[in-house]
Amino acid sequence: MKFLKIAFWILWRIWFYILMAIPIIIMFPLLFISILREEWYPYFFVMARIWARFILFGMGFSYRLEVEQQPQQGQSYMFVANHTSMTDIMLMLCILQNPFVFVGKMELAKIPLFGFFYKRTCILVDRKSSKSRMEVFDRAQKRLSQGLSICIFPEGGVPDNEAVLLDEFKDGAFRLALEHQIPIVPISFADNKKRFSYTFMSGSPGLMRAKIHRFIPTEGKTIDDRKIVREQTRDVIYQQLLDFSK
Repeated sequence: MKFLKIAFWILWRIWFYILMAIPIIIMFPLLFISILREEWYPYFFVMARIWARFILFGMGFSYRLEVEQQPQQGQSYMFVANHTSMTDIMLMLCILQNPFVFVGKMELAKIPLFGFFYKRTCILVDRKSSKSRMEVFDRAQKRLSQGLSICIFPEGGVPDNEAVLLDEFKDGAFRLALEHQIPIVPISFADNKKRFSYTFMSGSPGLMRAKIHRFIPTEGKTIDDRKIVREQTRDVIYQQLLDFSK
């Protein structure tokens, strides 16, 4: 029985990367055209959502979304969520219709095919480089000025210890939101760690629950309020994760 589980996990993980590649290969000409000009990004975003749904469905995942407050089209937001799995990217694309740009780690750009588009459409950050972190602000500000939203996983990465329910948040997302006076949208992912964590021999098909919380306003607040806003956002997600675990 243990041998069968190991064989399943190995084949299932390989299947995940195959699923990542199939829609990219099929849509490659359209994807390539959509990244030639920054103003065409919304078209790329539509295809990215198709790609994400294809992967989740192909892996045997379904999702259920609860919405306390619905993001409105034409409005820019700062989307923030807990980060436990590579499927966080796909689930975020599935549940949000507002075109947004990910701020993500540079390492993912090394994945064949996926990395080609990832590094040309996302805002990449080398978390070990202060210069890289400052460049993120410049690129994010440009994207916000184009009417797009930004998505950041404010834990700054996936915690090495999977027993950690929610790691401490970094300031970056909240500084950007305050500087641009855009609402912060906390999002909680309940099951992604259980379904497809970074531990190789783990995971299973099944339900992924997500919740979009009420927005946290930033109007009239300043950079000096970032710690208060940061902890307020973290507490919303943390309390929801506790509720999910019950």
